[in-house]
Amino acid sequence: MPAPRLLRRSVAHRIATEDGSRPLWRHPAAIALAALALVLGTGRLLPDAPQEPDRDDHGAIAPAATSAAAPRAVARGGLTPAMQAEIDRVLAEGAALDRAQGRAALARSSVRCAVFEGQRYCLGFGWTDQSREDLAARLASRPPRQLERTGDLDAGGLLARAERRTPAARTEAERAELEMAARSVDKVWLLRHEIQGVPLPDGFTERHPEAAAGLDARGGFGASYPTRSKILTSTVARAQRRTWWCGPATMQAIGWSAQGERRTQSYWARRLGTTTAGTAITDIVRQVNETTDYDDESHAGPYVVLDIGDFTFKQWYRLMMRHVHDYRAPVVLHPVLLKQYYPYLDDDASGHFQVGRGFDQDPGGNRRIGYFEPWDQSRFDPSEPAIGRVQWRNAYRSYRANLDHFQHNVGV
Repeated sequence: MPAPRLLRRSVAHRIATEDGSRPLWRHPAAIALAALALVLGTGRLLPDAPQEPDRDDHGAIAPAATSAAAPRAVARGGLTPAMQAEIDRVLAEGAALDRAQGRAALARSSVRCAVFEGQRYCLGFGWTDQSREDLAARLASRPPRQLERTGDLDAGGLLARAERRTPAARTEAERAELEMAARSVDKVWLLRHEIQGVPLPDGFTERHPEAAAGLDARGGFGASYPTRSKILTSTVARAQRRTWWCGPATMQAIGWSAQGERRTQSYWARRLGTTTAGTAITDIVRQVNETTDYDDESHAGPYVVLDIGDFTFKQWYRLMMRHVHDYRAPVVLHPVLLKQYYPYLDDDASGHFQVGRGFDQDPGGNRRIGYFEPWDQSRFDPSEPAIGRVQWRNAYRSYRANLDHFQHNVGV
């Protein structure tokens, strides 16, 4: 059973309005004047300009949302006998791990997949349409060169963890992961319908009438969204305190914004099972579901690990807009931290976690994404340039960095 939820922060303290503006208790005349000033006085920035001030935290407001009703999320479902039988089947296959010899055999035994109501979930990778053979090959492959490590659990770390666990510990962890996945399958159907146009299964609208009622509220790509929207105040963003703690720093920001209380990164490292090898994205998603209210139906519904390998850039960006503006919930970004995508880096680095929390469609220019960056290379090497926590950067580069990660998935 999930651990009891901790103290939750009020919606007003998190960011009171769904369009990213200041709380609604501000006088209407003040809001109107601030909006006019923003329209007249704000210039367009280059997509990879130096770190942009987080305007919305310092008095200015984001453009107003349209009148379109925000699509609703879906709540987690129950475990059916068919789901339970599928979980038991996948867990039984785990016995092959105890006999696996060599990296390739260990990878094949580690990647095991379940099908829940027509959607496919693979342990460690999340909801995906990729074949088990393709996932195993990527898990068995080695990085082309040694990269600076920032704390994502890479392929070698995932394999080492699988090999190190006792059969009992492995079964317990995998059962929890699969049960969480099975109960979130309707969330996956809804996202793939909204973002990729996949038809909904029979009976979906009857099970989720409120979510179904808002399915056509947005339509198109980004025209029905405001130009700019964001959530989470920058006060919750902190640099990772250890080179392998991007996961705990990411969870610290998400948990702090939801609970109204700052927990240390060492606290989150313990809950995430972080080691010097790093943190797994499945463990971050588990903690979001267990310790925050972002998984409620009033926000994003149960968080899932979703493979975006077959998403176009527009689909990926629409997923960011949906999560930030409609669901008012952060995204667990999972890129590979390379200089070609992040010009503030002094060296290429490993897989990484960031907190996705905003977008700027920048009409006539390059779309941007807003996120909290836990990595600050100057903390560990003072000779390298400092990196700021608040980032507004070229969204297409973030998309490519996500695709270039060997898992190419996100937590949403």
